[in-house]
Amino acid sequence: MSEQPHVAGLCGSLRDASYTRIALRHALSEAADFGATTTMIDLREYELPVFDPDDSEAGDADRLQEQLQRADSIVLGSPMYHGSYSAPLKNALDYSGFDEFENTTVGLLGISGGKFPTGTVEHLRSICRALNAWVIPHQAVVPNAYEQFDEGEFVDEKMAERVAVLGQRTVEYANIEPDPPSFRSVENVGGND
Repeated sequence: MSEQPHVAGLCGSLRDASYTRIALRHALSEAADFGATTTMIDLREYELPVFDPDDSEAGDADRLQEQLQRADSIVLGSPMYHGSYSAPLKNALDYSGFDEFENTTVGLLGISGGKFPTGTVEHLRSICRALNAWVIPHQAVVPNAYEQFDEGEFVDEKMAERVAVLGQRTVEYANIEPDPPSFRSVENVGGND
């Protein structure tokens, strides 16, 4: 890891007026205030066809992988879709693997139009564990997103603080010594394809 940590935010929303993107920018801004360089990986700017293992280098897969590999910490941000995370984020993660996530610090951010999007962050946590990433215990979830923002800014200071703390933790734990590989990750044969 470099002296100045690099934090990448991977936005799993394709909406132009995405609350996920707003919240992710807030977390990255806080990471920058804590001394990190940051990059927003906006999947609207990537050509990533539905993942096909027979064509795992399709479209902008190489560019996505390069951006993720440069990061000391990654924040995965996703809207909640049907109790889980978004298809664009799933597709991007399918193009990624151990090279992008193993021994990398990961923060989780879930956004919902309804109640707490805990399924979003729980499912993402499982994926990250399978890839031997080190997932920050602090996670941020934003329920009732349509009530939480006004003109691109948080209206609830406590909610803004929770997302800001996620950005801080990505910097504070960017150089954490990860645990040995888990049994689950060793058995994740598909992750090695």
